[in-house]
Amino acid sequence: MTRAAATGRLLLDTHVLLWWLADGPELSDDLKNQIDTELEVYVSVATVWEISIKSSAGKLSIPPTFLEVLRDSGVGELPIRYEHAQQAGQLPLLHRDPFDRMLIAQALTERLTLVTRDAAIHQYDVAVLNA
Repeated sequence: MTRAAATGRLLLDTHVLLWWLADGPELSDDLKNQIDTELEVYVSVATVWEISIKSSAGKLSIPPTFLEVLRDSGVGELPIRYEHAQQAGQLPLLHRDPFDRMLIAQALTERLTLVTRDAAIHQYDVAVLNA
């Protein structure tokens, strides 16, 4: 956990979303259960955008029904708002990945706990739950 206070409201990083949807061994059973039972779990549209780009580039294989699976999973859709974009642009350049910077900005703005295994994200004062 980082310096920011953790909340029961979760924002899933891209790799965490993919591991959770696949019920992969990368996530502990406790974390999978927490994601399954939290009242507020979100996926950013930036994550869907990143997955789409990686899929189109042949770096990631997703089923054609990916959006349907995502909608049926019970997670909430987190749109990108003006405030998120402004916050992402104002973050220190500690992490250069624009998708991760957007997730950090959204977590900060919406007071969400970012569920991730990305060590670079820990450089920011954002609530993190280690995946």
